Amino acid sequence: MCEVLVLVICLALAFDFINGFHDTANAVATSLATGALTPRSAILLATTMNFLGAMTFTGVALTIAEGIVDTATLFNNPKTISAALLAAIVWNLLTWFGGLPSSSSHALVGALTGAALAAAGLRGVNLAGLTTIFQAMALSLPLAVTTGFVVMTVVFCLTGGRASPRLNRRFRHWQRLAAALQAFSHGTNDAQKTMGVITLALVLTGYQESFMVPLWVKVLSALALALGTSCGGWRIIRTVGRGITHLDPPAGFAADTGSALVILTATLLGLPVSTTHVISSSITGVGLTRGAKAVSWSTVARILLAWVFTLPATTALGALFYFL
Repeated sequence: MCEVLVLVICLALAFDFINGFHDTANAVATSLATGALTPRSAILLATTMNFLGAMTFTGVALTIAEGIVDTATLFNNPKTISAALLAAIVWNLLTWFGGLPSSSSHALVGALTGAALAAAGLRGVNLAGLTTIFQAMALSLPLAVTTGFVVMTVVFCLTGGRASPRLNRRFRHWQRLAAALQAFSHGTNDAQKTMGVITLALVLTGYQESFMVPLWVKVLSALALALGTSCGGWRIIRTVGRGITHLDPPAGFAADTGSALVILTATLLGLPVSTTHVISSSITGVGLTRGAKAVSWSTVARILLAWVFTLPATTALGALFYFL
């Protein structure tokens, strides 16, 4: 059992590392698009703030650990977690290779659900917890669109809708602060999912009785996410930063602020959300302030398709890897 637990922890940290360059590097996508940060300083900022955010909260980790699988049914069956992590890793690598801003959160939740269903049928999943998680993920999208739209509208009101080099320079400074806040918020939500999976594995294998995240789990998860972020996720960064709508410094500031507010709210409520889709939705809301034609709906459609297909695809993969 000890060897299986070590395997699960290694797979969880590998997932966390991939999550770092797949999802969390998008925290700086808008700053790179507007020139507020250079690539090196952007990744350094994201790496540092992601680590700090990951060390701050544990509410989302507990939701992942308790809210997806039925621990009593799956006790002493840690291969459920191994299968789920393998499925989520494979999906993340496939979507990263295609430059598609898919959700690591959706991938993990779907894979855990599929593996649990394969292991014990409906008895293996926590239906009430899954319902809450799915509701949070679904509501975060329109909420982020609305928040991005509102923040950008406030920016328009404060600036009178003017655009000038001086104003852009000022907003570039403010956008750096917004990017730091967004990177911090990403860390508070994304790294906790790995913490939750490792904690779940500790409970299922009997090494831990309660769903309390140990300090060493927090440190390892934060480090893995930060290291992944330091590698960058340039394929997906380009899609998020430039593919949805044109971003100038005021728009970048509004998008970063809007998405950070939504992610931090979800973290404080202990709810896992897709950070990639939140920032994408916030950027869409910012673009809508200039009219529907300012948004590249083909890119938005690709992101929505990824949102729709990730859960069933990773559920099937999770079940497949469990049987294998």
